[in-house]
Amino acid sequence: MQYIELTIHTASEGSELVADVLWDYVSTGIAIRDVNDVIALQQNKDSMYWDYMDDSLVSDPDAEVLVKCFVGLEEAATVIPAIREELEERKALSEGAIRFGSLEITQRIIEGDDWIRIWKEHFRPLHIGPRIVVVPEWIEYEKKPEEILIFLDSNMAFGTGEHETTSMCIECLQEYLTPESVLIDVGCGSGILGIAGVKLGAKQAYMTDIDPIAVESATHNAELNCTADRSVVAHSNLLEDAEIVADVMVANITGEVLVMLSESIPKNLKTGGLLILSGIIESRLEMVKRAYFAQGLTLVKQMQKGEWFALVMKR
Repeated sequence: MQYIELTIHTASEGSELVADVLWDYVSTGIAIRDVNDVIALQQNKDSMYWDYMDDSLVSDPDAEVLVKCFVGLEEAATVIPAIREELEERKALSEGAIRFGSLEITQRIIEGDDWIRIWKEHFRPLHIGPRIVVVPEWIEYEKKPEEILIFLDSNMAFGTGEHETTSMCIECLQEYLTPESVLIDVGCGSGILGIAGVKLGAKQAYMTDIDPIAVESATHNAELNCTADRSVVAHSNLLEDAEIVADVMVANITGEVLVMLSESIPKNLKTGGLLILSGIIESRLEMVKRAYFAQGLTLVKQMQKGEWFALVMKR
């Protein structure tokens, strides 16, 4: 089978928003090549140290960022124009507040499953917060005593921890979950948040998603991580069982969808429970807050990473 490797030429500031657009159209993984990530890793001496780094890497703060994905040849004629149109819409909506770069799109045909090999080369073990390490299953990693490992299989779509929205959720779970917590993850994707919750000590995790491929991925990853006995994965918008009430809920979606679900999501949250909302850009932040304030929730914490915000709210 043939695939098109699609490359979007953008800027560091807009790269995560570009990736967010691509996730609407592909489920085979997205890679971001940004020299600023390399620089940040080199500067973080606590987690990584390199003896040498080419000085040319830091010479251009406006260096171009490449965001790559893979599209089946048969669907390229409809998917690529749709991606182009949505990218231009996002750029126009930002009104110059976010640098998107040229948004030039280049493409090349790749034979067979070469894209899997190329895609895998971009991933490495990822440390999130003080304890969690997300490890691609094909990489050998020596666990430290205090670390909790989450393994994700080779179909690492729907959330890997690389994205700021996911990492903020995991950091919040490390802060707020207790051994007696029941966790609900709305829009679970790969299952990374539910799996993290169980490994952090939650007694039960309920995960829902409207995408059957995501449900399959989350189910498989729960088995891979030996958390299936304390996990339930459902193919639905939300849990329809009103008897299931969460101590902690997490919804890492988008601002618009969070507002749309603002009346539904809190129904499965116990009084005094915490709701973690992520996937929110600044222009949607106040809109999301108002929607959940209207449901009687109060703000406990607000976080920001890059262009993305996360909220912790209490019922």
